[in-house]
Amino acid sequence: MLLLGFFLGLAVGIGFWVWQQVQLNRYLGRLLRPLTSHSYKMGLLLIPGLRQEIAKVKQQRQDLQQSLQTYQDLLDFAPVAYLQVDEENQLLWCNRQAQEILYLQRWQPEQVRLLLELVRSYELDHLIEQTRDCQKPQTGEWIFHPSCDDAAEMPTMKSLALRASSLPLPNGEVGVFLENRQPLLDINQVRDRSFSDLAHELRTPLTSIRLVAETLQIRLEPPLNRWVNRLMQEVDRLINLVQSWLDLTQMEANPTMQLQTKAVELRSLITSVWETLEPLAQRQHLSLSYSGPENLWIKADQARIYQVFLNLLDNSIKYSPACTSIHVEAKILSIKDNAPASPILEINLIDSGVGFSEADLPHIFERFYRGDKARTHSPQDGNSIGAIVGNGLGLAIVEQIILAHGGSIKAMNHPGTGGAWMQLQFTEVMANSLSQDYS
Repeated sequence: MLLLGFFLGLAVGIGFWVWQQVQLNRYLGRLLRPLTSHSYKMGLLLIPGLRQEIAKVKQQRQDLQQSLQTYQDLLDFAPVAYLQVDEENQLLWCNRQAQEILYLQRWQPEQVRLLLELVRSYELDHLIEQTRDCQKPQTGEWIFHPSCDDAAEMPTMKSLALRASSLPLPNGEVGVFLENRQPLLDINQVRDRSFSDLAHELRTPLTSIRLVAETLQIRLEPPLNRWVNRLMQEVDRLINLVQSWLDLTQMEANPTMQLQTKAVELRSLITSVWETLEPLAQRQHLSLSYSGPENLWIKADQARIYQVFLNLLDNSIKYSPACTSIHVEAKILSIKDNAPASPILEINLIDSGVGFSEADLPHIFERFYRGDKARTHSPQDGNSIGAIVGNGLGLAIVEQIILAHGGSIKAMNHPGTGGAWMQLQFTEVMANSLSQDYS
């Protein structure tokens, strides 16, 4: 009886399969019926090939669906946040990291809601619109302040520093990658605070060591006192390093630091700096050339601007070949030339040294950055002039001073000399400089 049931089921299954094949052949026959008899016969011969192609298409579709699911899983577990919106800025999809950063845990994939309703970030919305309008990838950075309907949860929601990279997609859609930079900023703040505390603690013992060295210096006779002199130089270098770090930390913590501004004549200030550094320049037979207006008055902190040019000219002397000239060029960019809100004083400081490598240029003003060996520090023996230079903080301090004055500084390589080219711009130009330049 069991055997009879098995053969009966097998017969039914075979009959059903034969029926499916007959139906398929009839369907293909109806498709090919409008053709001529010869074409019809040829079409019947193509039926097995069509079946194979249909099977391949089905397999390709399955493979594509599997690949799509794989990529979506990868994005979902990626450490970088990603979200995608449609042409009406409705949120289509976002991964887990985006839900965590933007506090979107309450959002469900089947929901159709505007992104701005879910994330109160007008910067993000503007970036998406800009990407869609330009049809080019865009980047942006801002501080994201999350909002929440539940007042009890507000204290637990912290502001985040975000960096976004967006790209246009077909059909008006836009994809956005988000990077949470807040942990990095927090680490930098902890590092800076630790270094500042350490610098404060180092000042007292270094001062004590210097007092002991001064006492020994007057009691020792040559040639023994030369070791004490060397010790004094190194202690002074450490003291200046500590002070430079404290100054830089203070300037970065308070960009609008208290500046004792007054009218400063830059031409005479640069001359005064060069006279201070002239003993170093004479060793290499270097000279300073100047072109531009004689009276350049700006509203600035004279001591800080003096520090800027002391640093820059000292660097130029260190890296300039013997018997060359360091050139300072000054000019006032008028409203017609540069179209700013007010005239700008531009000062170009150019030497004939080895210049900067292309890899180093983006990092020139970073603290403690040491790039190409050709422009690394080579200390001047027996000299402490411009001691803030050579500790890896000089150019970082220069940049902060210029920014505090509302100006800018750029490092380049001069196409003519091949040496370093520092371009400074000041906006607080005084009227007596303008009258002379435009007369």
